[in-house]
Amino acid sequence: MENVERISSGRLSSSNIWRNTSMDVFSRSSREEDDEEALKWAALERLPTYTRIRRGIYAEDEGQPREVEVKNLGLIERKNLLERLVRIAQDDNEKFLLKIKQRMDRVGIDFPTIEVRFEGLSVSTEAHVGSRALPTIFNFTANILEGFLSFLHIIPSRKKPLSILHDLNGIIKPGRMTLLLGPPGSGKTTLLSALAGRLDSDLKVLGRITYNGHEMHEFIPQRTAAYISQHDLHMGEMTVRETLAFSARCQGVGAGYEMIAELLRREKEANIKPDPDIDIFMKILGLEICADTFVGNEMFRGISGGQKKRVTIGEMLVGPARALFMDEISTGLDSSTTFQIVNSIKQSIHILQGTALISLLQPAPETYELFDDIILLSDGRIVYQGPRENVLEFFESTGFKCPERKGVADFLQEVTSRKDQEQYWARRDQPYSFVSVKEFSEAFQSFHVGRKIGDELGVPFDKAKSHPAALTTNKYGLSKTEVLKACSSREFLLMKRNSAVYIFRMMQLLVMGLISMTVFLRTKMHKDTVTDGGIFMGALFYTLVALMFNGFSEMALSILKLPVFYKQRDLLFFPAWAYSLPAWILKIPITFVDVAIWVLVTYYPIGFDSNATRWDELLQVFQALFPSYMGESDGFCTISLDGCTREKHDRCKYIWLWLINCSFGVGWIHFDTR
Repeated sequence: MENVERISSGRLSSSNIWRNTSMDVFSRSSREEDDEEALKWAALERLPTYTRIRRGIYAEDEGQPREVEVKNLGLIERKNLLERLVRIAQDDNEKFLLKIKQRMDRVGIDFPTIEVRFEGLSVSTEAHVGSRALPTIFNFTANILEGFLSFLHIIPSRKKPLSILHDLNGIIKPGRMTLLLGPPGSGKTTLLSALAGRLDSDLKVLGRITYNGHEMHEFIPQRTAAYISQHDLHMGEMTVRETLAFSARCQGVGAGYEMIAELLRREKEANIKPDPDIDIFMKILGLEICADTFVGNEMFRGISGGQKKRVTIGEMLVGPARALFMDEISTGLDSSTTFQIVNSIKQSIHILQGTALISLLQPAPETYELFDDIILLSDGRIVYQGPRENVLEFFESTGFKCPERKGVADFLQEVTSRKDQEQYWARRDQPYSFVSVKEFSEAFQSFHVGRKIGDELGVPFDKAKSHPAALTTNKYGLSKTEVLKACSSREFLLMKRNSAVYIFRMMQLLVMGLISMTVFLRTKMHKDTVTDGGIFMGALFYTLVALMFNGFSEMALSILKLPVFYKQRDLLFFPAWAYSLPAWILKIPITFVDVAIWVLVTYYPIGFDSNATRWDELLQVFQALFPSYMGESDGFCTISLDGCTREKHDRCKYIWLWLINCSFGVGWIHFDTR
């Protein structure tokens, strides 16, 4: 797909492809090139920056360089170049990122950084407890009625207050990997959602969250930060490559394009030749082996659960967001894959100065060691936040020690638990007594790390130091026209993948039409009485019902896509209209074909008016009505009361006799209503 190639070449990397004389693509760019390649580079450098971004020098396997348009690179060419760039994802990814940073440093361009602060953050709600919380029909009805009466202040609400987060304070610093630990139900997902600006509006939020000193209402947090959910929701009919390409296309490049253009302009002025770089997210995530495999869903088999989790991660990593909030991304992944992914993220955060808060459930020791800072959350309170090296020191100061053969992450998960805490008590000369989460939190405030965080929060962030490109103020990454094109191309792709459904539906309609036709074979239809007209009306009604129920097959496909739509809408990939409009417009030709099949098969055998214009009118009526069952709720409004589909009797006194009926022939002229 052209859009896949365009998007895969338009990300944070500069999307230019260059050749080095040696096989090591990370060798120095100042070495001498052969005359032919030097001439090609000289010609490229004379191009405008806008054009030069899209062109580069590609080396064939035989070593012959040629000028190429980046988006026109073939699949094999892109794969070969990716193998040259990143042979071993774990090692070469860091070298690749370092070359990007070195290029930026040479010309004096700084990466945007984001510091996230939260002060006095509390989240609470009201919920039913006990049997009233069960999702039954009775409870659903009772809750609606109770909510309405409570709104009118007739009866008090029976909901109980539920506190999720309690007065949290902390800083997520750029260039440092922060691990969020905590037992299930501790509020990790709520904290991540709050920091990413994705909390439900029904929740009551107190406190202050800032990005580089700016309040959440001053920018668009959903596009400034990327929230990666623990749920894997994707279109099963799309391949991994297509899924990531659509995500990248909808999110746009943010400030990355301007940075790349400025980078190339300054490199040209400084006479610096760039080194090779390309989009390598699939390689890093280990998805190159299934790049062209369908994601799959409940209806047909696709990639594995672990690969779906990697697609979920990659879906947001390909975007321009500089802050990452990841919720239990290790679910469904083995420890080796988790280590590789987290290590790649760590390299990106450290080198490109990003911001990351990652929630993991029981990470392996080698994965735990990759993080710089730790946030331990329990019962909605922060027990510890600070450098990883000081976390054991803090708990030893409170009387608890991690055994030598125990993983630190497992120790942190269990030390606040009433059931497991006693086994870690280290002060044998003192009797053990349970230390609550609140007591741990208060002890941390007096710990030297806690005091340091308090001092840093006491000094406001200098907004003047915030990079202009750090915070996003545009709600969507694309213009209205481009986002409509993106959604239309995806919808057309999904229709092609589900073509068997539409073909089967047409064949089903054809068979039903043939069966209906046989009912009227060798039968003479009269048009003299109201009873005769009732027969024709019954045939038309059956036609309407048949077409309507034939369109119900679209409902199942639409319902299957709704979870993905809700996720991508909340992530501000596109507005709702950009999703629904192509879904309706692209199906109109199919509805026309369905109606034409039915009318062609049944019109004349049933005995409708033999006038050709009347046949055409019936076709137009059902073509206007039928899309209402495929997504157009206003279909009936397209038919005027004075339209050509109605035969009007000169002496008719009752509007209910002006029947929208193509069977009205000259025989009805003799019907007198007096």
